[in-house]
Amino acid sequence: MDLIYQLDSYVNSILPIEFGDIVDIAVLAFLIYKGILIVKEIRAGGLIKGIVLIFAIYILMNIAQMNVMAYLLKNVFDIGLLALVVLFQPELRRFLEKMGHSKVSKLPVFSSLTSESSDIISQKWGMAIEAICDACEDLSATTTGALIVIEQDTKLGEQIDTGTVINAEPSKELFGNIFYPKTPLHDGAVIMRDGIILAAACFLPKPQKEETINKALGSRHRAAIGMSENSDAIVIVVSEETGTISVAENGELTRGLTRDSLKKLLRTRLMPEKPQKPAKPDKGSTSDDGNGNGSGGFMGFLRRKKFTDKV
Repeated sequence: MDLIYQLDSYVNSILPIEFGDIVDIAVLAFLIYKGILIVKEIRAGGLIKGIVLIFAIYILMNIAQMNVMAYLLKNVFDIGLLALVVLFQPELRRFLEKMGHSKVSKLPVFSSLTSESSDIISQKWGMAIEAICDACEDLSATTTGALIVIEQDTKLGEQIDTGTVINAEPSKELFGNIFYPKTPLHDGAVIMRDGIILAAACFLPKPQKEETINKALGSRHRAAIGMSENSDAIVIVVSEETGTISVAENGELTRGLTRDSLKKLLRTRLMPEKPQKPAKPDKGSTSDDGNGNGSGGFMGFLRRKKFTDKV
């Protein structure tokens, strides 16, 4: 009976749901969704996942009645709010500054929720890869330095904010104009997102262990390595001294690429082939030798049995 009374009290505390409650829940869900998008944009997704994992472990500790571990984790969460403010201080400051200098219609909370389909993005990358390879080939031939960052899952909003937003379709001519030494945008990196040149003249982070990098490498190569260490981006570098094309991934630099090898690498990373499902054979179908002597079915079974009997 006590259980029934408890359930009844829970139901009465929830019901009746009024119109204001529905609006309240909808606004809260919307803000949580936008908060997740903002976290992904500022490269704090890994820290948030770690916090969620610790919270899940805390719940499991309580269920398993591991009192000591649960007590320690509870004390960790008691100072969690202060720790979050300390950890995310640069991101919170940047977000608040953006709110203070933006119109209401341009706030991240009111931005569009729609996104392009993967097929459209794949088509854009197909054209973008051709433009990147053509541009790198020409820049290499003229020993013009270039730095192209291709954003993947880790969003590069912090680096984009340091540059000039372009938001243009890529082309060999546009890359050549950006990296021409006498233009204002040549010093810095181009950042691409979803097959589009999003920004130029962007500053990239330094590598974690700069002293271990080959001293023969210039500032562009070091910036490329640093960017690849801090994200999953693919960073393409054209050397200003030798014209060598290089690619940095996961803190590793691969040098001496050609147009074809660069194209193959980018298509493998950005346009992976979808596995094709094998066609299902029709039920009852058998292979036939043209005389009605199929290898399957009852007649095929009899022929195989006679052969095994003879053997």
